[in-house]
Amino acid sequence: MKIISLQSGSNGNCIYVEADGVRLLFDAGISGIQASERLAARGVDIRDIHALIISHDHRDHANCLGIYQRKFGLPVYITAKTLAAAGKYRNLGELTEIYEFEAGGAILLNEVVIETIPTPHDGVDGVAFVVDDGRQRLGIMTDLGHAFDGLESAVSSLDAVLLESNYDPAMLADGPYPEFLKERIRGPAGHLSNLECAELLEAAFDRGLKWACLGHLSEQNNTPELALRTHREVLGEQYPIHIASRYHASQVMEV
Repeated sequence: MKIISLQSGSNGNCIYVEADGVRLLFDAGISGIQASERLAARGVDIRDIHALIISHDHRDHANCLGIYQRKFGLPVYITAKTLAAAGKYRNLGELTEIYEFEAGGAILLNEVVIETIPTPHDGVDGVAFVVDDGRQRLGIMTDLGHAFDGLESAVSSLDAVLLESNYDPAMLADGPYPEFLKERIRGPAGHLSNLECAELLEAAFDRGLKWACLGHLSEQNNTPELALRTHREVLGEQYPIHIASRYHASQVMEV
């Protein structure tokens, strides 16, 4: 199984996964040009994608889903509530190949199962994902709200994961955001902090997780160096930790 983070953060999210010959994109928060060029640089033609799967309605995840479908011919998998909410934020244009799934259900593409896990993040009907090809399990888990019941066991069932490590509490508290926004971020419908992410990964690595990629880092309330340092303080130096950039595509990560 292969994964490429094309971009991860509040300025746009898009993740490529290839599992047992099935090529998937998770979220469409960057432009079609950015997605196609970054995939091409890694040897992937965006028109060969079998499915675009949307996690929730926020702009940094769903903004360009209509463009991806019309320009590149990608089938879109999305919940009905998410599609309705996304359409209120922007004109998605004419959509002709929509496949609706239920949050908490599964999507089956050939022999690959994409499990969806409902999240308490403040999007409409948001989900995290587990991609299972029968041999490996990969998690795509950002915009989680908080460490909700069942999240630790879900992460600990994985072979690899892209997991949100959004903010450092001290940077958030001392930073420029208004208080209501700080409360949203650290509240039950916001994001996971570096420490919360590290604690989840500690349990998962103990159960066989091979590597983790830290995603959805805040520009104002985190840095890659601080996120990595926090994880090393909790986990030590022995585990492979990658960081998904807010601005660039990652190298191909494999599990």
